[in-house]
Amino acid sequence: MTIFKRGKTSPKGFDWAGLCWLFVFFWYFSGITQLLIQVTGTSGFAGFRQAFVMSALWLVPMLLIPSKTRVMAAVIGVVLWLCSLASLGYFFIYQQEFSQSVIFIMFESNVSEAGEYITQYFAWWMMLAFLAHTAFAVFLWTRLRPVLMPRRRVWVVSLFILFMLIVLPFGKQLDRQGNMAAAFESFETRVEPAVPWQMLVAYHRYGQQLNSMQGMLKSSSEIPPLTNLKDQQANLPATMVLVIGESTNRQRMSLYGYPRDTTPNLDKLKDQLQVFDNVITPRPYTIEALQQVLTFANEEDPDLYLKTPSIVSVMKQAGYKTYWITNQQTMTKRNTMLTTFSEQTDEQVYLNNNRNQNARQYDGDVIEPFNKILDDPAPRKFIVVHLLGTHMSYQYRYPETFDKFTDRTGVPAALSDDQVPIYNTYDNAVLYNDFVVSSLIKSYAKSDPNGFLMYLSDHGEDVYDGPKYNVLGRNEAKPTIPMYTIPFMLYASPKWRQTHNWDFSSIKSRPFSSSSLIHTWAQLAGLSFDQLDSTKSLVSFDYKERPRLIGDPYAQKGLTDFSLMRGNTPPATVAKVAQP
Repeated sequence: MTIFKRGKTSPKGFDWAGLCWLFVFFWYFSGITQLLIQVTGTSGFAGFRQAFVMSALWLVPMLLIPSKTRVMAAVIGVVLWLCSLASLGYFFIYQQEFSQSVIFIMFESNVSEAGEYITQYFAWWMMLAFLAHTAFAVFLWTRLRPVLMPRRRVWVVSLFILFMLIVLPFGKQLDRQGNMAAAFESFETRVEPAVPWQMLVAYHRYGQQLNSMQGMLKSSSEIPPLTNLKDQQANLPATMVLVIGESTNRQRMSLYGYPRDTTPNLDKLKDQLQVFDNVITPRPYTIEALQQVLTFANEEDPDLYLKTPSIVSVMKQAGYKTYWITNQQTMTKRNTMLTTFSEQTDEQVYLNNNRNQNARQYDGDVIEPFNKILDDPAPRKFIVVHLLGTHMSYQYRYPETFDKFTDRTGVPAALSDDQVPIYNTYDNAVLYNDFVVSSLIKSYAKSDPNGFLMYLSDHGEDVYDGPKYNVLGRNEAKPTIPMYTIPFMLYASPKWRQTHNWDFSSIKSRPFSSSSLIHTWAQLAGLSFDQLDSTKSLVSFDYKERPRLIGDPYAQKGLTDFSLMRGNTPPATVAKVAQP
């Protein structure tokens, strides 16, 4: 038996096999998902290459402290294993790489919501795959052994690895970008395909964005007000209501022609409503969508939400007392991006204080505080109601009395037995959402206001709606029509209709994106100001049809035109219109 001493090598030469086992062990956690991506042709080679290269970083501590090789590898391996489960699981569901934008959404969600997604998507075969993934990682760990070389050579090799993987790439980016921040951002993009860097990079970028939003709260008073604001309703009592739904696809509403009777109450109110049937959202995620819906931002200029007044600020400038009622989960006054908007109002009502979102916290709870605010003696009120809507897991969105759809009646025949219950629970959630929205309209009408109520959803949801019946949820990397088609409707009080032209039946099919909502809202409310663009208003005589852009405005491949969507096929890419 050969005795190894520090600073000595085996008489047989360098242990290349031991080094390879070390590298394969650390590469495995990033490489397995990247290998699947390559085999399926899901993405290009860059991610695979970077994950392969960055895995070599873990060789440095192994070479420097060979006596602790297996202990250190076990500790590091557990961290990498946990991160790899997330990326591998996402690939199983969507056949997509676990990108930074997806991780951003994960960090914006709370732990309970993340757990809800896991419950919704879990399948028995995933557990077997995870067990096999874990077992092979343990097998690789058992093959590890110390790799010895002379001490001086160890330091030379370690410094070479660090130089080639960190110092040199960062230096090149610094030379190319010209400033430290841009170089660091580019470097983050370089290391992101490998675990655990994808989590760390995403969390860092999430923190930056969150700090930016918190900074906006602090500096919102410094945002210049609208110039030359004029109000046709000035000094007149008025109550305006904006109801924001969640994850509701209008194609699953009988109000829009769906064969199942999912919106019986709104169907009965149809003659009193102005129902628009060609409205989409620009983004399939709540935060990203509302950044545009509630501000002057849009797909072509997504950062305007940081520089211009929100719809809340607009109404406050017009002299309205403002309120925000939300049933989105808030253990406290949630310190998320939505806080930027809700905290701008004069009064907030946070209803959902459950620790676990998989709890029966129903949207019907918004009705009581809504009625109380309607009774507020303030003569001019602007009320935002943010619903939990039809957010998954759908079975938690409605009480047992609304469990109407339970069998295959009205369900596409191609759906499997496992898909049918989810399909049905979504329709039941839409049914309960109909009850809540119609109840808000009835309460509003009963208060005898002077004004109007608008309802739209933040984004849609694909619940096995496409021609292949294989998509559940939302995925901007693989867009489908149901993820973007949203309900959009208006109710005006009798007092308002007496003094305003309120027949929009001839324009109900105008193609419109909710990214231009603030211009439509302003015109409906009788407001005018220099920043108003009447060509973007759905109800304006000046309305101008333009491409309805969807997608991530910061993505390298640019935005896409919704009108080019065909089934589940991604739309054609249009010219890039925005930079990070």
